[in-house]
Amino acid sequence: MASTLSKDEPQDPPAAEGRTFFGHPRGLATLFMTEMWERFSFYGMRALLVLYLTAAVTEGGMGMATATAVALYSVYNATVYLMAMPGGWLGDRVWGPRKTVAVSSFVIMIGHGLLAVGVDALFFVGLVFIGVGSGLLKANISTMVGHLYQGPNDPRRDGGFTVFYMGINIGAFAAPLLIGWAGQKVSWHLGFGLAALGMGLGLIQFLIGTRHLPARSSVVPYPLSRDERTKAIRNTVLAVVVLALFYTAVVLADAFTIDWVLWPVSIAGLILPTWYFVRMRRDREVTVEEKKKLGAYIWFFIAAAIFWMIFDQSGSTLTLFAEKETSTDLWGIEFPTSWFQSVNPLWVMTIAPVLAALWVKLGSRNPTTTTKFSMGLIGVGASFGLMMLAMAAASGDAKVSPLWLIFVYLIQTLAELCLSPVGLSVTTKLAPAKYASQLMGVWFLAVTAGDCVFAIVQLLIGDAASGRTGFAVQGVIAALAGVVFLAARNKIRPLMGEVK
Repeated sequence: MASTLSKDEPQDPPAAEGRTFFGHPRGLATLFMTEMWERFSFYGMRALLVLYLTAAVTEGGMGMATATAVALYSVYNATVYLMAMPGGWLGDRVWGPRKTVAVSSFVIMIGHGLLAVGVDALFFVGLVFIGVGSGLLKANISTMVGHLYQGPNDPRRDGGFTVFYMGINIGAFAAPLLIGWAGQKVSWHLGFGLAALGMGLGLIQFLIGTRHLPARSSVVPYPLSRDERTKAIRNTVLAVVVLALFYTAVVLADAFTIDWVLWPVSIAGLILPTWYFVRMRRDREVTVEEKKKLGAYIWFFIAAAIFWMIFDQSGSTLTLFAEKETSTDLWGIEFPTSWFQSVNPLWVMTIAPVLAALWVKLGSRNPTTTTKFSMGLIGVGASFGLMMLAMAAASGDAKVSPLWLIFVYLIQTLAELCLSPVGLSVTTKLAPAKYASQLMGVWFLAVTAGDCVFAIVQLLIGDAASGRTGFAVQGVIAALAGVVFLAARNKIRPLMGEVK
């Protein structure tokens, strides 16, 4: 049984440091490598997903309509982050972060293995496994990064999250090069099998390296009482039974289509974060000061949702633009379409160290979190402005140069580095003590909300959502949101308390 930690007990101080990892606690290396392999498996699979869904049956794909495949991709991506909420809850109240990450890594590995089998029914079961496992892992591994530092104002904290973010992008860069090539050039299911292998390596590395993590990562901060545990089990079983009966009835009535999955998940992805914010603000164990910080955090959440609505289309609408309208020959080198998914992480690895050093060098002149978020929103909006020009250049039969997408990803990467690692850090700073892991789950729900909004738009208006007008509208919305966020910074800062 995992040990527990009262909220009134002091936190473990960091272990005495001998060897470090780029100047950070050695435990960061364990979390860095685990996240790298998990992202290798996830992004490798994601690079193939829409291409596999839309490929003709004669080519080994599923032959799905483009609009349906894009909506399914968005809903699937949303589900991965939607499951971060129960993942955070399990980390806070049942298993503790360390055990939750170990279990989730195993579930993800099994999910990728099911994708590799080549049976359609098992393919969708595998997607469910990956979604559940990724949700369990994401909230808890980021929380453990926060455990490595002494409080929210440790000067190494933001830099530590940026280094951790590099692990994500090393895995994301390598995955399409290997998994994408294997999937498109050899066999779709070989590609999915390599994703399973990557997650297996990540699990082994995590189990070996856990000795370098602080004891606090094994602690269940707020364990369930016996009554709460009984209630949780009862409610879970009831929900599963109700869903099973409902979908059984739909299937027996011969009315089932993919929309019976896409619409409920899309709506749930918008309702759940709203409900969770209301619940936390009404919780009597959350102090007045913590509720003020939650008020500030809602601003960051909405900004992030708008950002991810655009950014996450790299694996759907931008991938399809690459497949249909973009040349895959650069300077005489021919490459598979999935390799475009390595461009963003390559930019991240190139630019992130420079930005991390710049934030440190600026010291007190470092842009505030609100300013960085505004820069991220305006930047991602500008990237879709460039996409409009790329689409105009693609008129006719000629395919455009891959440099168009490479520069779109450059702009998006600069925007991402202003918002995403900073968002992870500010989440750990503004989280109420009772909801430390769960608020990290809420952060990932911003991805869910953004993806669900786009999925709903795609379901309503089809391919027009990813046309030139659709890109223009989304880009303007993001840029205007950035300007509004910047204008509201003087209202947000007082709510953040001592957090800068």
